[in-house]
Amino acid sequence: MNNPNNPCLFCNIKKKDFAHENELAYASYDSYPVSKHHCLIIPKRHIKDYFDLNKDELIACDELVKIMKKKIFDEDQSVKGFNLGTNIGKVSGQSIFHCH
Repeated sequence: MNNPNNPCLFCNIKKKDFAHENELAYASYDSYPVSKHHCLIIPKRHIKDYFDLNKDELIACDELVKIMKKKIFDEDQSVKGFNLGTNIGKVSGQSIFHCH
């Protein structure tokens, strides 16, 4: 079985798989979506979790959240809501230890 942490799946994603990016983060549609349009916002710097993000990374990730919200609404007007979340630590369900 492949280990998504060695090498880190999110550090090795190809730019062609980015839905959008900025200097510090990128958005990518999830390979195992929970729902239609499920996407991930991932900082480019390899860090364990949300609490390790610096101020600039927080702003960059928030910018991508808003860009992807607009993109999803533009593509599918049937969307009625969004769920934002992050798992932090193995006991919370985090399986890839790169913030997302």
